[in-house]
Amino acid sequence: MALFSAPPASAKDKPLKVAAVYTVPVEQQWVSRIHIALKAAEARGDITYKFSENVANTDYERVMREYAEQGSDLIFGEAFAVEKAARKVAADYPKIAFVLGSSFGPEKPNLSVFDNYIQEPAYLTGMVAGKLTKSNKIGMVGGYPIPEVNRLMNAFMAGAKEVNPDVKFSISFIGSWYDPPKAKEAAFAMIDRGADVMYAERFGVSDAAKERGVKAIGNVIDTSKDYPGTVVASALWHMEPTVDYAIKQVLADKYQAENVGPMSEMKSGGASLAPLDPAVVPKDVADLVMAKEKAIKDGSFKVAVDDKEPKPTM
Repeated sequence: MALFSAPPASAKDKPLKVAAVYTVPVEQQWVSRIHIALKAAEARGDITYKFSENVANTDYERVMREYAEQGSDLIFGEAFAVEKAARKVAADYPKIAFVLGSSFGPEKPNLSVFDNYIQEPAYLTGMVAGKLTKSNKIGMVGGYPIPEVNRLMNAFMAGAKEVNPDVKFSISFIGSWYDPPKAKEAAFAMIDRGADVMYAERFGVSDAAKERGVKAIGNVIDTSKDYPGTVVASALWHMEPTVDYAIKQVLADKYQAENVGPMSEMKSGGASLAPLDPAVVPKDVADLVMAKEKAIKDGSFKVAVDDKEPKPTM
């Protein structure tokens, strides 16, 4: 990871004052990972934690600036549409540590960036989907065709194609990070065209799959308990390595602007495949997937990072 010079500061004592600003509810997949990791750090006594959710993009800078004025030691920003605002605030408060979801680089002295590099378990879930589809038609519903979504979809598609070269894909982006009804309607349309496995990058897709009796693949969080028999595999994102690292660096007076995105990879504990339920995933399929997971972990197989917008093939 690239390191840059840190601002002068004195070492901090526990608990750190930590804040986060979210444009969506904390239940939403992406921000729920940050929120849960920060709540765990709070429960350990490492931090105090304040957050704001459902903040409008136009109000983001004001809310983040208020947390900075309140004396926060560490502030987590969300991503993408609010990036310009977050970077502006970080530049105005060089002695506060900022961590931002971003496709772009860190900004010295105090802005680190993270990302959800969970393409490896996404590939494994694609293998499950490719084996379970009977129609050879898979539907995929995403939020926006940005790199963080594209790389997961492309990895999923590659995994499915490895085990089933005949599989075809429908792809739709709903233009929202949190609109379950819209995602559900997009999924219904694909199921009506023959898709019998759905890639649920957004909330709402698994609901459609459950109602129509088809299978779904989860993304970022494990919803199999909410959709038993429907969600058959999930690629999970764990923000704990990233969050805990940032806290540790601030406490030790070693915080530096850097790209902490690699902490979201499997080798760092930032990504995993949810346990496969033998009631819905046959043993031969699970064995195939586990063998590939082993190859990923020992470095003998590399999952490509493909950030280009995925294209439908049906």
